[in-house]
Amino acid sequence: MISDKKSRRLDFVQSLVFDNLLLVKNSLKQHQFWSQLSGVSNFASMLAIRRGQDSEIAAIAGLLHNYYFVKTGIKTFPGHNSADAVRPILRSSELFSDEEMSIILRSIFYQDDQQRSHGPYEEILKDAILLQMYFHNTDRHVPTTDIHRLQNVLRELGMPEETVKAVATANHIDSKLINSHREDRRSMLADYAETLAKKNIIGVPENEVYREICKYWPDADIYKVLESNWCAAFVYHCCMQVGILLPIRYPNHMYRLAGVGALLDWAKLPETGFFYDVNQEEFNPARGDIVIFEKLLSDQSHDHIGIVLACDDHQIKVAEGNVNNKNVSGVLYRDRSHCILGYIRIGDSYQYQFYGEYIPIP
Repeated sequence: MISDKKSRRLDFVQSLVFDNLLLVKNSLKQHQFWSQLSGVSNFASMLAIRRGQDSEIAAIAGLLHNYYFVKTGIKTFPGHNSADAVRPILRSSELFSDEEMSIILRSIFYQDDQQRSHGPYEEILKDAILLQMYFHNTDRHVPTTDIHRLQNVLRELGMPEETVKAVATANHIDSKLINSHREDRRSMLADYAETLAKKNIIGVPENEVYREICKYWPDADIYKVLESNWCAAFVYHCCMQVGILLPIRYPNHMYRLAGVGALLDWAKLPETGFFYDVNQEEFNPARGDIVIFEKLLSDQSHDHIGIVLACDDHQIKVAEGNVNNKNVSGVLYRDRSHCILGYIRIGDSYQYQFYGEYIPIP
């Protein structure tokens, strides 16, 4: 079946990208997006031919590499988030084998990891993005950290590399370092959550603030998925707004961070260690911590979450989305001895990084 449909695959992806670009209201941005995506795709196809790889697969990875930004306008973690957003689309199309999907998704995922070497397709996409940046965005400087990579690609193509040095003096700002000097983010998290929750947001797509909370997940049915189930999405949104930047899914994990279980799993990772069991005597919850409830509203484990605003010996004051599954946000007091699994305390210096091996979820 895959071989019968192979001739349609590039057309399918081009149509998918173009249909999403039509949703962009600004026509100039539409043109800029298409120019960038198609340019990367063309460069990727060319490099694949030169390096003896499948030019069609490389071209498709190029078209989809920035899919998340096109859908949401959000620039954080372009590779990780685009791979996650693209995965269900490739799967449902039934046009690709598991191996082909893995190649495409890994290429997209590792696109901004320029300092490490990966497989042939991952390197093709990285180089294609640099070539697009260099030749088509003449008003933009190539990051200093990428100069040697670009010089190597130009040398491979038999092109003069000396001109690259002219842009090597530009200061490259790594967006992942923006948070390194932020202090007391938990206090900021509590302040933001309290102000937002007090707006009594109603969880319907007609509510503008609710749409902002859901914007990170570009699924067509996201409002249905989160209907009366958006307490974790509220927490994720608050984190993102105060500079605690996280991808929409921690790599290789089953669930996205719009769910309580996914946030709990992330907090328990060896590289985070942010979770504190309610029975840990040495831990005292404080403003800006995240509280995870256990069978508070249902018979399910870790079924609710909120952000702590204040705490005494008997109660915690909490900002929540979807209070008591009533589909509205609010601020309320809860009993400290009732249905609490534990707390997440995010370190002020925490920056999301992933150095493991990405294995696309089937």
